[in-house]
Order: sequence, then structure tokens, then C-alpha cells
Amino acid sequence: MHSSQLCTIAIGGSAEEKENGLWRQYQLTRDSKIRDRLVEQYAPLVKYVAGKVAANLPASVEYDDLVGYGVFGLFDAIEKFDTDKHVKFKTYAVTRIRGAMYDHLREMDWVPRSVRQKAKEIEQAVMLLEARLGRPASDSEIASSMNLREDEFSHLMSKISSTAILSLNDIWNPGTDSEKLCIGESIESPRGLNPDSSVEKEEIRRVIKQAINELPEKEKKVLVLYYYENLTLREIGQILEVTESRISQLHTKAIIRLKAKLTSCRKGIF
Repeated sequence: MHSSQLCTIAIGGSAEEKENGLWRQYQLTRDSKIRDRLVEQYAPLVKYVAGKVAANLPASVEYDDLVGYGVFGLFDAIEKFDTDKHVKFKTYAVTRIRGAMYDHLREMDWVPRSVRQKAKEIEQAVMLLEARLGRPASDSEIASSMNLREDEFSHLMSKISSTAILSLNDIWNPGTDSEKLCIGESIESPRGLNPDSSVEKEEIRRVIKQAINELPEKEKKVLVLYYYENLTLREIGQILEVTESRISQLHTKAIIRLKAKLTSCRKGIF
């Protein structure tokens, strides 16, 4: 059956039925014409994500550059999307599109080396401290472990959160490229995500979800609003009635805690 015939199968029915039919056609045939139609259909999603990402970045980052790299994320999402998981494509694609944008920003390497080093030092301190305490460490405890006053630690966190690119779009790679798992996909949305059939991936996913659930409540709420509700840091600040800079710090601390937790857990899994 030709692609032109395939594309006319689901003319009747609801918009959702048509969309599902189009995805089934593409997954059966991998026809380039159907793929191009999907790219055209979801192209506005790239601009939407670019706008959200740009709102939290310095003015020196070009919006058009984000859109360009976001398109690569959209292609990646279309190729890897699995309708059997019963997750909406837009929910899945936002993670891939945002991840492609952050990959581009990391390639630019505009984060000062000193800031990157300080972020690693905090991550190391959090990893050792929380492993010993068995609970999330407070700011004062982290500061003390680094021989800093609490106001010095707060100033350092402000500097890191306003400069460094820390994101859940980091990949935790247990081995081969085919087994890469995006941390961002493991946050439990209100509807939840279906588990992967791979036992190894499910174990990684379990550890990530547990690490997220152990975060302080405000940090966990920021992650859900940012990665699942796709709100900007400013919008989250309005909801939680705190400043945008405070939300940025909470987001950064959450990511540092997660990276520290997953680094300490990795040896126990593999």
C-alpha cells in the first residue's frame, strides 16, 4: 500500500483517532512522507519549547538557534516514540526537544570553568553528606561540610543557578547507546508513565523515582511544574509566591541532589 493511500485511511473519526492512525501508519511503514507530515504537525511545539527555555537563559542565547536545534529533538522524538506506552507524543517530545536545546548550549561551553567546578564540588559534598545522613541535607549542613558560612553558600548557589546549565535532560547511560535513559522521562507525572519492559531500565527508573520522591517538597514541586507542566521559572515563582531567582536556586539544588544521589547509587546497580 502506498503512503498516499495510507494517509487517507483515517479521514473519518475524531482528531485523536486520525492522529493515532497516522502514528500507526508511520510505525508500520517508516514512510518519509508520513514523517514529514508529523514534523509539520508538531513544528509549533518546537517554538513553544524554545520560548520556555529562552525565558530562563541569558539574552545572549539566540531564540532561533534554540528552534534550530529543537527540530533535531523533534526528529529524534518521532523516530523513538512508542505508541504502545500510551503516553501522549507531546509529553514525550517536549523532553527530547528540550534535551536537544540543552545539548547545543553545552556545546557552546559558555559556562565559566570556575562555576562548573564549584557545581561539582557542591555535588560531591551533597553526595557524601546525604549518604551519611540518610536524608536530604539542609543548606546549613552543606555549607558547614564545605567550610562555608551559610550566606557564602547561598551566594555560591545564586551564582551557579544563574549561570550553569543544569537539567534533567542529562542522560544516565548504563551501557550501550540503545539503553540510554533520560532522567527527565522518569519524573512521575500525575498520570504516571508505563514502565519499560527492560528489567535493567526499570531498576534505573525505580532508583531515579525514589531519588526524586526523597527531595524536599518544594524542590520536587519545582521539578514537576517545570518538566511536566512546562512552566517557566518565573511562572513557577508566581504560583509558589517566591522570586524567580529563588525558584532557580531550588531547581539547581534539586538537580545537584539528584546527580549526587544517582552517582552514589550507580555502583550498586551495575
